[in-house]
Amino acid sequence: MTTTDPPLLVCDSVAKSFGSLTAVRQLSFTAGRGEILGVGGPNGAGKTTLFEVMSGLNPATSGRVLLEGRDITHASPEAICHAGIARTFQLNACFDSLTVRENVEVGAIFGRSGRMLPNLRPSPEMQQATDDALDLVGLSARQGLVAGSLPVLDRKLLMVAGAMATRPKLLLMDEPVGGLTHAETDLMMATVRRIAATGVTIILIEHVMRFLVALSDRVMILHHGERIYEGSAAGLVQDRRVIDVYLGEGASARLAALLREGRHEPA
Repeated sequence: MTTTDPPLLVCDSVAKSFGSLTAVRQLSFTAGRGEILGVGGPNGAGKTTLFEVMSGLNPATSGRVLLEGRDITHASPEAICHAGIARTFQLNACFDSLTVRENVEVGAIFGRSGRMLPNLRPSPEMQQATDDALDLVGLSARQGLVAGSLPVLDRKLLMVAGAMATRPKLLLMDEPVGGLTHAETDLMMATVRRIAATGVTIILIEHVMRFLVALSDRVMILHHGERIYEGSAAGLVQDRRVIDVYLGEGASARLAALLREGRHEPA
């Protein structure tokens, strides 16, 4: 994205309250086309609630969410998906009794139009979207396996494939490497890079800072629903408030060393 390009996503003074509890407070930010925006912060900072607002599961109490200039603040989740926003979740969400391919076909069929009575068989276009998504995440060779039999990493990749089968403009990823080993984290990192190379904008939430800083063009840190930092990964480890409320001195020093040495990159 150049400086003159309009942003793909705009969140304008977005707030979300649940009774007397305010989870997101007057938050404004943008995401550019092809950008990876990393979102971090302590538990309870409002990160997942922000995703729920953007994806329509819990619409904003006030403020606006715009996608390509279109106001989607109070659109339904399915309408937002059809407009171009796909999402993965912290917990592995798939149909355990279906095969890997059938799971991805669900995204290809229902995630791209308002079909109430879809064809019994996916169209050639939907089959191609399914093939492309399976290739992208490396699950083509396992597409005939029942999803419930997959290990944790493959279940996470299956969620990503299902989201990508909708051909999104923006992909929201909620803690994609939670519970993964170091080597599995590197595999997911490579997958995210392949997705970004297709031009899809990505906003990802993650506590694994090695993953977050390696991928993000820009980092935003939330605390009590407010933005306390937005900028580069290098600036993150120098910000006093981020260190005090989130990273801590030890983690900040380790992350700074990783950034200097480049050891956050996959082997």
